[in-house]
This record gives sequence, structure tokens and C-alpha cells, in this order.
Amino acid sequence: MFFLMASRLRKARKAYKTGDLEEAKKAHTKKVIQHEESEVGAGRYIKDYVYGALDGIITTFAVVSGVTGASLTATIILILGFANLLGDGISMSIGNYLGTKSEMDYYNKERDRESWEVDNYPEGETEEIRQIYMKKGFTGKDLEAAVKVITSDRKLWIDEMMKEELKLMKEEKSPRVAAAATFLAFVIAGFIPLVSYVASLSFPIIVPFSFEIAVVLTAITIFMVGSARSLIIDKKWYMAGLEMLLVGGAAAVAAFYIGFFVSGLVGI
Repeated sequence: MFFLMASRLRKARKAYKTGDLEEAKKAHTKKVIQHEESEVGAGRYIKDYVYGALDGIITTFAVVSGVTGASLTATIILILGFANLLGDGISMSIGNYLGTKSEMDYYNKERDRESWEVDNYPEGETEEIRQIYMKKGFTGKDLEAAVKVITSDRKLWIDEMMKEELKLMKEEKSPRVAAAATFLAFVIAGFIPLVSYVASLSFPIIVPFSFEIAVVLTAITIFMVGSARSLIIDKKWYMAGLEMLLVGGAAAVAAFYIGFFVSGLVGI
């Protein structure tokens, strides 16, 4: 899975920072690299899960904070909270679907063009490969050997043009799965700030503490989801968690006082 790859990369980064050559070698063995390449799978959707969850919990808690700051009832909090949860979740997942699909469509369109040029004007595309590898430092017989190897394999040739000339890499994931991952993460994480208010419907004793419980649960979840970013960014898990906790906390505090200020203006 992606976590295996992330683990290998973390070990490699740690080895680099500490200058530990032996650990670096362990992170670059043939067996480890081959296993990593065969196990990536669903890990390519980790970004969709992480950012969907972060957006879900922060925006929902901002709604809860704003309504609480305005001194409105728990019923209003639930109505607006669930409206935000479903509305924004659907909007975000659709946006992710369209964005991912658009990137894939653009890549495929450019690949079709490169394929057409390779088939219809191979001399020009061969010269482009030659110029690309010349810039990499290849000269003389080595340059011509590299050009011959690449242009002898049509797929490799086109892949190389996409990567080196256009700087485009194929997105190996489904727009539908990416959208579903975003929606699920958004809804599940975004529901956390509403848990105490939903529970208060059956247990009235916690009504006076609903907001405080929501604050604690939200803070814990934001930290956990934020720390998960360490899987896709080069940052220690606790620093990534604290960073996101500060960002989410700032958004919540701002929403709370905006609600408080606006309620005073309109006389609620």
C-alpha cells in the first residue's frame, strides 16, 4: 500500500538527514523498491481522503462555532451543520471529479497529438529527443545510442515526449473513486463537530456542554487528520497535526466571533 512507500521514503529522508548510509541502502534495495511499486494501489487516493476530511471538519465546525456565537439553538446548529455537510461535500466531490477528469482529458489529448506526430513526422520527433538528451549532457555516440534506444520503442518514445517535453505525467486514478473518497472523508470527518448535538437529542444532560464536547472532539480529529498529511508531505506527524490544529482553530475562533458580532448587530 501507499503506507509502505511512505515508510520507505521516510526512512530514506531520515537516513539523508542523519547521514546514515547503511539505512539509505536498506531503503533502496531491489526487493523493497519492487514491492513498493506493486503495492501502491489505493494509496494514490490518500490526498483525496486527507484534504476531504480536513475541509469537512473545519468548515462544519466553523458553522457550529458561528451559530453558537450567535447564541442560536441546537436545532439551528444541526440544520445548518447537516446542510453544510451534505451541500459542501457534494460540491467538493464534484469539483474533484471534474478537476481530475479534466487533467486526464488534457493528458490524453496531448498524448494523441504526440502519437500522431511520431507516426507522421518521426524525423522531427527524433530530433526533439536528441535535443532533450543533449541538454541532459549526452554527446557523441552516447547521445545517438540513447536516441536509438528510445525511438525504437513507440510507447517509450511517446512516454518520453510527454514527460520530458510537456512535463506531463499520467494520473493513475479514477475520477469517480477520487470524488467518492473526497465525499466520504468530508462527510465522516465533518460529522464529528455535530456528534454532541445529535447525542443531546437523546441525552438532554449534555446539552449545556454540547459546544465544549464538540470543541474537544474536533480538535482531536483535526490533529489526527492533520498529522496524516505527513504521509504526503515532508513534515513530522506531530508538527503537521499542530499546524492544522492552529489553522482550524483560527477558522473556528473567527467564525465564533463573527457570529457573536452579527447577532449583536441584528439583535438576536
